[in-house]
Amino acid sequence: MKRRTFLATSAAALATPSLGLAQQDKVLRFIPQTDLSILDPIFGLAYATRNHGYMVFDMLYGQDNDFRASPQMVEGHVTEQDGRLWRLTLRDGLKWHDGERVLARDCVASIRRWGQRDPFGQALMAATDELSAPDDKVIQFRLKRPFPLLPDALGKLPPLLPVMMPERLAMTDPYTQVTEMVGSGPFRFLPGERVSGARVAYERFKDYVPRASGTPSGTAGPKVVHVDRVEWTVIPDPSTAVAALQAGEQDWLEFAANDMLPLLKRARNVKVAVQEQAGMMCLMRLNHLHPPFDNPAIRRAVLGAFDQADYMMAVAGEDRAMWNAPVGFFTPGTPMANDAGMAIFEGPRDFDKVKRDLAAAGYKGERVVLLGATDPTFIHGLSEVAADMLRRCGMNLDYQLSDWGTLTARRSSKEPTEKGGWSCYMTALTGIDMANPALSAPLRGNGTNAMAGWPELPAVEALIAEWFAAPGLEAQQQIARRLQARAFQDIPYIPAGQFLQAAAYRSNLEGVLRGFPVFWNVRKT
Repeated sequence: MKRRTFLATSAAALATPSLGLAQQDKVLRFIPQTDLSILDPIFGLAYATRNHGYMVFDMLYGQDNDFRASPQMVEGHVTEQDGRLWRLTLRDGLKWHDGERVLARDCVASIRRWGQRDPFGQALMAATDELSAPDDKVIQFRLKRPFPLLPDALGKLPPLLPVMMPERLAMTDPYTQVTEMVGSGPFRFLPGERVSGARVAYERFKDYVPRASGTPSGTAGPKVVHVDRVEWTVIPDPSTAVAALQAGEQDWLEFAANDMLPLLKRARNVKVAVQEQAGMMCLMRLNHLHPPFDNPAIRRAVLGAFDQADYMMAVAGEDRAMWNAPVGFFTPGTPMANDAGMAIFEGPRDFDKVKRDLAAAGYKGERVVLLGATDPTFIHGLSEVAADMLRRCGMNLDYQLSDWGTLTARRSSKEPTEKGGWSCYMTALTGIDMANPALSAPLRGNGTNAMAGWPELPAVEALIAEWFAAPGLEAQQQIARRLQARAFQDIPYIPAGQFLQAAAYRSNLEGVLRGFPVFWNVRKT
């Protein structure tokens, strides 16, 4: 049997272990980009964790495709004392998956746990004098100063997610993973059906009560479920994934490899669409704790070697409609995007100059451990370009490849390279994650509270705080220009371009919402 046929057949077997054909129209079969390795949505930055989180858990607010926050678990809110007192009232009918009623004290504990990990949450909690639950339905914030972005914080789209969970779980140390998946979202996680590296499954939560009004958009509006089960099957080989979709063995492919798009566009009964219009923002994350990238001059020298177009062609090919370079620290087309500091990307790369700059900065041949991943495909492409670039810079490269799940677990290590630590890795975040300073975790320079890499950049943090306090859009944009210019000096990370990815799904799926994958509103006809 050919390998591709065997893999496709195996994938189908995993996806449908015991269901009869008559039941298949109630099962939504999905091929995720990567395996679900971390279940706790405030612990894992991977998008598989985010997508899982939105299925199992719910949030106080949702956010539509125009980035407007709207009530989700809350019926609404009132503000008093010039915006320094907020009362959020939970709507009726909310239940945990274990049958217990959702209470305000559960939500208070959940907010506190999230607020210790997430940069937006940290900003909200820094502005909060007291967070309490005066009764079972009311969540109350007493603020030190007005924080008009409070609903945006509690409805943020990017990881780490402010999901609500029972108080007994939310009391878990924020740096310890919660493994018991009890949420109040539209789906229940089925732990007994999880096969690490291969498959996870969910069933519709029959007691979930969607919002009674609104229009489904992003994570806002009613979350109405039309299928009984959702099954994720991991198929690492892109050709095998496409074959399973074409054969009807799978219903939805999160992202199709760019070289597969011509085939998919010709396929019968398959739709191809760019669901996430903000695309993916690529970057090299640097470890600021240890040599050589604890030295800002060395970080700036390596920045001079970056040709963003090389990275984009590796992941998106030569079709310029599918990528954008050069880009800065904010997503192109969003209000905070600007050209401050972008002159660094003009002209050809001069590696002889980069080597001189590295020597002048004090680089002495320290080992540079680049973590690379074989999946997803675009991370592998980014990693290969980065390895070549670092070699051309004359750095002492140790390029270590693994799967993405292993990489995400390893990047939490703060040890030096000689004790199993790392120096840098390539990654990508959706454009919605990097649209402004409130959302962009990689931009933060708050040391041990920052995203893995842990930059401590007081000037960057001061500008972010100034942005939060800005009186309006024009003031925010002016600060964003100064912030980007400063970021090109301090280098929390190195931007590597923006690209678009197309999803593919069977033409009998209706109601697939624009944005990252959510599994409510979808019907199989």
